[in-house]
Amino acid sequence: MADETAPQTSPETPYAAMGGAETVRALAHRFYDLVGSDPAYAELRALHGPELAPIADSLAGFLSGWLGGPRDWFESGRGCIFSLHGAVPIDHRTAGQWADAMARSIDSEPRVPPQIAEKMKDTLGRMARSMAPREAAAS
Repeated sequence: MADETAPQTSPETPYAAMGGAETVRALAHRFYDLVGSDPAYAELRALHGPELAPIADSLAGFLSGWLGGPRDWFESGRGCIFSLHGAVPIDHRTAGQWADAMARSIDSEPRVPPQIAEKMKDTLGRMARSMAPREAAAS
């Protein structure tokens, strides 16, 4: 029988397992470095304003809370990630570019444990692709 007086421990968060704020910030800035410099992401880059650094900082805030770290981004009243992108003309091509650039960013960050990296790539890729409108079903 379990000792009910023993302190309860929670599992380590992905945020903590990957090294916290420094790693998340590096990941977000690597992502936007790719978007800003790799011609493969030209359509995705065109959806962003002239300055990518503030957007990278916002992405780092989102990822921090999403990964179990500080939830400042969520508590700032920004709304949900989907509603924030509602007016952005995301299509299947740009959603795929986002998912690919994020996967490359994750793969280039050695502080992200492999099992967390795979879950991040899968979940964030599905999230990005779900922002593109669904194609009309064939009749």
